[in-house]
Amino acid sequence: MSYTETARLLGKVALVTGGASGIGKAVCKRFAAEGAKVVVADLDGERSARVAEAIGAHAFGVALDVTSQDSIDETVRFAIAAAGQVDILVNAAGIYEVESILEISRERTAKVFQVNIEGLIFMTQAVARHMVERGAGGRIINFSSQAGRRGEGPAVAYCASKAAVISITQSCALELIRYGINVNAIAPGVVDTPMWDVVDAKLGSREGLQPGDVKRRVAAAVPAGRFGAAEEQAAMAAFLAGPDAAYIVAQCYNVDGGNVMS
Repeated sequence: MSYTETARLLGKVALVTGGASGIGKAVCKRFAAEGAKVVVADLDGERSARVAEAIGAHAFGVALDVTSQDSIDETVRFAIAAAGQVDILVNAAGIYEVESILEISRERTAKVFQVNIEGLIFMTQAVARHMVERGAGGRIINFSSQAGRRGEGPAVAYCASKAAVISITQSCALELIRYGINVNAIAPGVVDTPMWDVVDAKLGSREGLQPGDVKRRVAAAVPAGRFGAAEEQAAMAAFLAGPDAAYIVAQCYNVDGGNVMS
């Protein structure tokens, strides 16, 4: 994936949840290439540290459990202490559940909602309070999913959680724009990340398919004819975090190879 480095995020500090793998990791790398200091926050603190070390001196790794308020608060304090402030929050942390409505349990549903909905809400709250106190505005970017726009197969809890992200984005955007804080979302289509290897294995096992068969079938159904790359999602995040997106508020962008037209 090639792009022109613009340094449009020079002097900014970004806190990225789920930053040690998949889309979150790609966002961390892209933001750093655009000049930002990056706080890589992930449940796997050791992996966060490795990703930050690989990025360079202006990246910092920290363990974050978005289901714990203490962990959220400590992560925000860490970011401020390490980098001075938080100008950009990217909520990329999330978990996937492939159970259908006939199979899903209350326990699994609660876990998906706790991470994908409550974790996002209270991470946003903690960073937004800091941004309001600083009085310098900011950007908050949430990752939804095309599953939240149209539903899909055996993933009822996940689809519901990602639909909620769009509504939460709109509500927070309307409340926070008065403080100069722009809140928007990105709805990826199918993206070639480690999560999709798990989905491929689980769905393929159910259907008696070979490894990779589900991914090939899904890719063939995309109008663009392929899976997306995590870097393509990061490119949209960099745009929304930058100065050219100053008048964009409460929107959810499809980055999906043509799966959804709006």
